[in-house]
Parts: sequence; C-alpha cells; structure tokens
Amino acid sequence: MDITGTQRIEAPRAKVWAALNDPDVLRQCIPGCQSLEKISDTQMTAKVTLKIGPVKASFSGKVTLSDIDPPNGYTITGEGSGGAAGFAKGSAKVRLQDDGNATILSYDAKSEIGGKLAQLGGRLIEGTVKKLAAEFFDKFGQVIAPAAAQSAEGR
Repeated sequence: MDITGTQRIEAPRAKVWAALNDPDVLRQCIPGCQSLEKISDTQMTAKVTLKIGPVKASFSGKVTLSDIDPPNGYTITGEGSGGAAGFAKGSAKVRLQDDGNATILSYDAKSEIGGKLAQLGGRLIEGTVKKLAAEFFDKFGQVIAPAAAQSAEGR
C-alpha cells in the first residue's frame, strides 16, 4: 500500500531536520509509541501499541534511516513483529523544502502487513494507515511549530 502526502510546518528547514532525527520528538509523534531508543546515528528500536479495527497489537521492532541527505531528507524504514497479530513493515522517503520561514515536508510511504492483521481487509488497513500517517505529521507539526508561533506573537 502506498501513501503520499505533504505538510507545511511553520519552522525553518534546519529545525525540522533536527526534529526528524530526534528520538524524543519522534516518540511524541508516533501514534501508540511506548518507547523509541537510539542505538546509532542510523538505527533505533521501538515499541508501539496500535488498534487496527478489532485487533490491538503491540509491536517491537527496529527503525533504520538511510539515503541521508541533511537537511533535505532521508528514507526511514521500520519493521516490527506483533506476535500472534502478525507483522508490519514500512518505509517512507521524506523530503524537506524551504517555503519562506516555513518548511514543506513531503513523504512517499509504503507499508506491508501479514498475519491476523492482513485478514482484516484492505480498506480497513488502508484507512487506518492513512489515519496514522496523518496523526504523525499533524503532531510533528504541533511539536515543532509552537516555538515559532510564540516568537512570532512576541514581536
């Protein structure tokens, strides 16, 4: 399943890039994220609990960054096992562009699931994945932008 999207974030590209590489920021933004630990500059481990339709699953897995091109973008890949619920894999190519004092974040994501989750039906899965992606990027913009919004108000 492929998902693409664009979001305007009210912060300079350097700040958005730094946030995309900060496990604390990512932990706040990933829906259902219980932990995200940095192992190296390109790898993290994660624990995420999600409810997809009637199935609630806890996933443990790893996140890898590749094609790193600071501050223009990277590819982020994750894979996790949810035990009896199945597995999930996904990747997203993230690109950043300046837009005045803001940044345009574009992403092209692909995901794959297996096990019980795969039996739920394509429409339910696709709707849930799109919703989770939207939640992540909305929250990401909120986490980064408040400082920019406050400094603009203080002028």
